[in-house]
Amino acid sequence: MTRKYPQLRIGNGYDIHKLVEDRDLIIGGVKLNHPDDLGLDGHSDADVLIHSIMDALLGALSLGDIGKYFPPSDEKWKNADSLFLLSKVIDLIRQDGWEINNIDSVLVAERPKIMPHIKLMKKNISEILNIDENLIGIKATTNEKLGPEGREEGISCHSVVLLEKK
Repeated sequence: MTRKYPQLRIGNGYDIHKLVEDRDLIIGGVKLNHPDDLGLDGHSDADVLIHSIMDALLGALSLGDIGKYFPPSDEKWKNADSLFLLSKVIDLIRQDGWEINNIDSVLVAERPKIMPHIKLMKKNISEILNIDENLIGIKATTNEKLGPEGREEGISCHSVVLLEKK
């Protein structure tokens, strides 16, 4: 018996990076100014928003995670622009006829304020993915001083994507 696969697939992504000195703070492809001049530590540019979206896209189709495609052990990806990596992931997703229905993300950080930058983040992502900005939801919240985000040790992001077979 042949199983008919669904025409919709949901993926969930999560990423967290530690705040450190001497690194740029890049979220959604936007360079932000942290009040204490901190940035996110990682092998690439450590863009938690883009990383969580990539993992959600890959997860929706059971393709693994971003470490499978861009391993931190490979110097080729050192300080890589995560928007470029996202362009490679969407190419992989579209190879099999899938298209993004929508993306919803939540950034968790005490500082800096994310809301003033959301419009530009959505623009950056929509241009790379070639989708309408209205299909991209980005929200920001604090962790009410709880956990690593609340103690300002890091910034995290949760993302969900819905893919549709075209």
